[in-house]
Formats: sequence, structure tokens, C-alpha cells
Amino acid sequence: MKTRVCLSDEMAVNEIRPIKVGELSVLVIRLEEGFYATQARCTHLFRSMAKGQVEDGKIRCPLHRAKFCVRTGEVKKWANFPPGVQLLNSVRKEKALKIYEVEVDDGVVYVTDRNVVA
Repeated sequence: MKTRVCLSDEMAVNEIRPIKVGELSVLVIRLEEGFYATQARCTHLFRSMAKGQVEDGKIRCPLHRAKFCVRTGEVKKWANFPPGVQLLNSVRKEKALKIYEVEVDDGVVYVTDRNVVA
């Protein structure tokens, strides 16, 4: 399934845009070099990252501050806030985000439901 997101010039660098691709909740993120799409929920406690922050190619979960690489989904920093959340981390092990395929065709950004990183 392929879903239209927006025109490529409608998103600013480091902007996060939540969308639905079929039943999937996905975040489309624009970096300097292009567009990326990740699952919308953090792998720590499954909270939405739509209000997260993007910096240096990483998205930070607004709840416990876990950071993930937007390009690969790799965990860059596991949840560490508020103090004491580390106790939960003994149960919730690090897990990468799913990354979805993004296409830009004639200035229009599309996301597919194809997971490009296993």
C-alpha cells in the first residue's frame, strides 16, 4: 500500500508528520538529505513520538527521552528519564524502530507499508 503524504516542499527540515498507511501509524520525518518514515510509537512503552524532537538525524521520544536513528531505526540512547525509569529497562530491552519505504515522485512524498529494515 502506498499513501500520499504531501508535496516535498511542504515539510521543513526536522519536521515530523504523523500519517496512517492503511492500519499502520507512521511518522514521516524530513532530514536535510531527504524523507524517512518510522513507526509512530516508541518501542519502550509504545507512546506516540509525534511530538518528539528531531536533531542530528535522531528522533527523541517525548516521554522517556529514548533516541532512535531516523535512517535505520537503531536505538542511539535508551529511555533514561525520569530518574527510576531504568528499573523498567531491565524488563523493556532496547528495540529498534521499524523503518518504512519512502518515495518522492514528481515532488510528491509517498510512504509504503513495506518495512525496509528488519
